[in-house]
Amino acid sequence: MKNLILFIAISLLSVVANAGTIEMKVNGLVCGFCAQGIEKTLRKYPATADVFVSLEHRLVAIATKEGQDIQDDELRKALTESGYDVKAIERTTTPLEDLRGRLEAQAK
Repeated sequence: MKNLILFIAISLLSVVANAGTIEMKVNGLVCGFCAQGIEKTLRKYPATADVFVSLEHRLVAIATKEGQDIQDDELRKALTESGYDVKAIERTTTPLEDLRGRLEAQAK
């Protein structure tokens, strides 16, 4: 039983310590200029490691730096003030590179 508890604790700590991905469903994305503006806005956050915007999937994803995060209300405010409608925000452990590759493969 102690081994199980230790295993769970270590697993949870590794998830918290690793950099994460924030995926946002966003309406109003229509062109490359939109994507560039969003990237520029989101890269201003110190916790941002990388940004990916998929116009086709209406998806904005942020890879955060290890041990850092950006609050939902901050993200929602930044995108709303830029003229976009944030429909959903989800945190995942999927690396941004994997998400980018999967979506680009679907487009082919």
